[in-house]
Amino acid sequence: MATTRTAHTVWRGNLMEGSGTVSFDSSGIGDQAVSWPARSAEPNGKTSPEELIAAAHSSCFSMALSNGLNSSGTPPTRLTTQAEVTFQPGTGITGIHLTVEGEVPGLDEGAFASAAADAKANCPVSQALSGTSITLSAKLA
Repeated sequence: MATTRTAHTVWRGNLMEGSGTVSFDSSGIGDQAVSWPARSAEPNGKTSPEELIAAAHSSCFSMALSNGLNSSGTPPTRLTTQAEVTFQPGTGITGIHLTVEGEVPGLDEGAFASAAADAKANCPVSQALSGTSITLSAKLA
């Protein structure tokens, strides 16, 4: 069964001086302010498309890795994933780096790194973002 999730943004003004609000319609978790300065300089309490992509990628990757580890008989106790999305004004998104640390009883570093690489290649968000370079660092806690 397919699912669809929605969000919307209301933007006011021009790019440099304007601002907007992103609303998370499907979950109802609230609204977040966005602006060009929050995207191209310091966030100052506002979000950006890149932060939203990082949130989506880190959660999707964690789910994919958890599923892969569980399917191979080594379910994780805990996975902590960070996604760093790099944005260069004038160029766009130039790369994504995933860093994962796992607590996986009975698994060695090599097997964990292999499972993480598989999750990176196969998580739906990684696949959707395949037009950019995605790198990975994986280690056991």
